[in-house]
Amino acid sequence: MILSVSLSAQAKVEWISTSQQQQWKEQKGLMTSTGSANADVELQLSQPQQTMEGFGTCFNELGWTSLSMLRDKDRESIMKELFAPGIGASFTICRMPVGANDFSRNWYSYDETDGDFDMKHFSIANDLKTLIPFIKNAQKYNSSLKLWASPWSPPTWMKYNKHYAARSVLGNVNFKSDEFGMDLTGINNGLPSDKEGKEGTDMFVQEEKYYRAYALYFARFIQAYRQQKIKIAMVMPQNEFNSAQPFPSCTWTAAGLARFISYLGPQMQALGVNVFFGTVERANEKLVDTILTDPGSSRYIKGAGFQWAGKGAIAAIHRQYPGLTLYQSEQECGNGKNDWKYCVYTWSLMKHYLKNGANAYFYWNTCLRQGGISTWGWKQNSLVSVDTINKTYTYNYEYYLMKHLSHFVKPGAKRLNTTGSFDNLLAFMNPDKSVVIVIQNDSNEEKKINIKMGDKAINPSLKPNTFNTFLVK
Repeated sequence: MILSVSLSAQAKVEWISTSQQQQWKEQKGLMTSTGSANADVELQLSQPQQTMEGFGTCFNELGWTSLSMLRDKDRESIMKELFAPGIGASFTICRMPVGANDFSRNWYSYDETDGDFDMKHFSIANDLKTLIPFIKNAQKYNSSLKLWASPWSPPTWMKYNKHYAARSVLGNVNFKSDEFGMDLTGINNGLPSDKEGKEGTDMFVQEEKYYRAYALYFARFIQAYRQQKIKIAMVMPQNEFNSAQPFPSCTWTAAGLARFISYLGPQMQALGVNVFFGTVERANEKLVDTILTDPGSSRYIKGAGFQWAGKGAIAAIHRQYPGLTLYQSEQECGNGKNDWKYCVYTWSLMKHYLKNGANAYFYWNTCLRQGGISTWGWKQNSLVSVDTINKTYTYNYEYYLMKHLSHFVKPGAKRLNTTGSFDNLLAFMNPDKSVVIVIQNDSNEEKKINIKMGDKAINPSLKPNTFNTFLVK
C-alpha cells in the first residue's frame, strides 16, 4: 500500500505549540515549500505502519465525583472539551472498570452473594450513581464513543483469599514512595499477610463452575450496560494479572487466564463483544504468547493491552504478530504533581508505544481533586484537576500533550515511519490524506528543522522546550 499526499504549493500549515509557560499557542506564517535533499527528517509516505483506532481516557468513580464538585456549566465545558469532535481532545475511545478499581469510592463487585453461580443477584446499582452518569455525559458530546472494560478483581467469593485486595498493608513498610506519590501509612485494607496473592499463581478459584459463573458475570455486565444505552465493544479479562496490589486486584497465571478465556470467549462472541488479552504489566512477551498459542483461548483473542512495565513486551509481540491489534491500555499515572517533568516523560512513553505498534493510547485519570489522592493513599496525575475550595479547575500539562495528538490524529490514520538525523517526533497520515507531525524540541535553544514529505517540506523554527503539532493538508 502506498500513501500519497497532495500538497498545493505554498499551502498554509496549521501549527500549535505548547511550552511550560504557554499551552496550546497557535503559531502563524508557516507555509509548505519544495522538498529538500538535505532534510533533517523525511516521512516515509510509501511505508504506512499501524492503523490508529484513537486516543482516550478512562472512566472511574473519583473522576466523576471530582467533576461533580464543579458548577454544572464548568463540568459541561470540560466534557465538551474532552469529547466533542473537533473541539478539544476529541477523544474517540475510552476504558472503564468492571466493578471496583483503585480509583473507586469503595470496593465492590456486581455480585457479592457467595455461591451465586447463576448470577441471580447481579446488580450494577452502584454504577448508576457514578460511572453511568459519567459515560452518558461523554456520550452527549460524542454518541460514537467506543468503550472497553476490564475488572481489577472478581467478586471476592470467586477468589481463594475471599478479599478484593491481593496484598496486605498490615505491618508492611514498603508502601511509601515520594517518586510515585504513595503513602499507605495508617491505612489498613483488612487483608492478613497469609492471604496475599503471589505473582505466578492463580488467586481465582480454578474450578469449572467458577469459570462459568465469571464468564456469565461478564455477560450480565455487558447486558446491563446495554439496557442503559451504553455499548461495551471489548473486554480484557484482568487488569495487571501479575500484580498483587493492596487495592482490588487478582493474580493469575497465563495458563489460568487461557482456561478462563475459553469460557469467556463464547459468552462475549454471542454478544458481539471482542476479547483482548491483558492488561500486561510485565516485560515478558511469553505471557502473551501463551494465550495466543493456546488452542482453547487463541481463537477468541483479537488483541492485547500493555501498560507500565508491559511496554517492554509490546515490540516483540508486534514483530511476532504484526496483524494483532495492540493497545497501550493505561498511561503511567505520576505522583499527583502534574508537573512539566512528568509531561516530558509521558511523551517518551507515547513515542515508545506508538512506534512499536500500538493502535490506541489511553490516559488513566480523567479528573481528580487537586493532589490526586485515591481512597487508599496513592497520589496520581490527571488530565484535569479540581480545586474543591474555590470550585475551579485546571487542565494539566499532560492534557495538552494528549491533545497535541488526539485533536489532529483521526481514527483510521496510519502512523508513518521517518528517516534522518532527527527522530524526536511522531507522524501520521489521516484518512483525508492530511499529514500530522508531532515534534518536541527538548533543548534550551531554538531549533530549525527541515521536514520533508514527498516533494514538499516545512521548515519550522521550534522554540526551546516545546511540543509542536503541524497539520499539513
